[in-house]
Amino acid sequence: MKRTQSAFTLVELLVVIAIIGVLVGLLLPAVQAAREAARRMSCSNNFKQIGLGIHNYHSAFKQLPIHGSGTYVPSGRDLWDQPSPVNGYTGTSNHRLSMLVGLTPFIEQQALWEQISNPLSFNTNGSTRTPPWQAMGPRPDEINYPPYATDIPTFRCPSDPGIGLPALGRTNYAACTGDSSYRSRDPYLNVNEVGEDGSVTNPYTASAGTAGHSNAAHRGMFVLTRGMKFRDTIDGLSNTVMCGEITTDLGNNDARTSLPRGDGVGVTGERQNCHLNPSFLEATLDPLRPRFWIAGRNINANWGRGFHWHDCMPVYTQMHTILPPNKQICTDANGAGHGDLVATASSQHQGGAHVLMGDGAVKYITDSIEAGNSRNPVVFLNGTAANNNYPGAKSPFGLWGALGSRGASEIIDSEF
Repeated sequence: MKRTQSAFTLVELLVVIAIIGVLVGLLLPAVQAAREAARRMSCSNNFKQIGLGIHNYHSAFKQLPIHGSGTYVPSGRDLWDQPSPVNGYTGTSNHRLSMLVGLTPFIEQQALWEQISNPLSFNTNGSTRTPPWQAMGPRPDEINYPPYATDIPTFRCPSDPGIGLPALGRTNYAACTGDSSYRSRDPYLNVNEVGEDGSVTNPYTASAGTAGHSNAAHRGMFVLTRGMKFRDTIDGLSNTVMCGEITTDLGNNDARTSLPRGDGVGVTGERQNCHLNPSFLEATLDPLRPRFWIAGRNINANWGRGFHWHDCMPVYTQMHTILPPNKQICTDANGAGHGDLVATASSQHQGGAHVLMGDGAVKYITDSIEAGNSRNPVVFLNGTAANNNYPGAKSPFGLWGALGSRGASEIIDSEF
């Protein structure tokens, strides 16, 4: 009796392979979506840790961590000046440290805080430094200073792949400085006065002029160099954005993270924003990829969004509630990150970005949030009722702007 051996035919095998391929094709997007959901949850948890740290800081010191702190040597007029070396030291932090620096002991980074707050005798590569780095660190772009080059996991969104030079330690979380970008690089306290003989007097003394501009325009929970308190948030902590998520620059001409060089790079005057200059956007944004600058645009590679977690300058650790999330950065300062930027929240998540509210809650704000008139000039000291940008005016940037201003008596009566 002859036995017959059963087996798959070639056609049957190909059918099975095709079915498996179809199933994999159907399941792969679901797996990727699940992974992104997990990364987004991790990002939200990081923000909650930052919020808890800020509240614990406020409980300890009766104020928020100062955005714009650090030591100072009177040798330059502005925060972006790099002070000259003194007694072998490489300048100073020059009131350029972000609020994230003071937060380090409250997010389980006590060892890093000890390195910053005390003289440090070694470099990033481990070599001995003589004399040691001074307490509170050198100028913010010093690559050889180990704390500045440290990536802190709590400050990083797992969906953001950015890593390495020209950035130092990156951050995906920035202080909200409100719904006006006017003089967002200028401190609440006046910079030092330099006499004709070169002498310097009263560095960072209070100035009625500077403080007046700051009081009118700087309406966020954080104000540069100023000790802010929860009680300053008159509109309510649950109604006011304290920090926002930002995506870091990947060197790919992303308009949300990179600054193009050249005159007229987007803002027509400090008190306006790039949407007042639509011809610039039409000529500079890639029509096929509207979130990217056109190929060949001269980008300032050293001023990428989120490049220095320790630096208080607008491009690194500030965000505004002017343009909706994931809109382009605009600057009037020739592509320099120390200029007056219109820089909103952004992320590598789909369709929006996280914000940290004053009460510690983390919200996900979509790109489609109601943001008023994007071509309205921002609020400043000499604004007018006709332009809806006088001091104390309700935000011209709708619900999004209202969430960023701490004391314009705006009522948030809808879910967002």
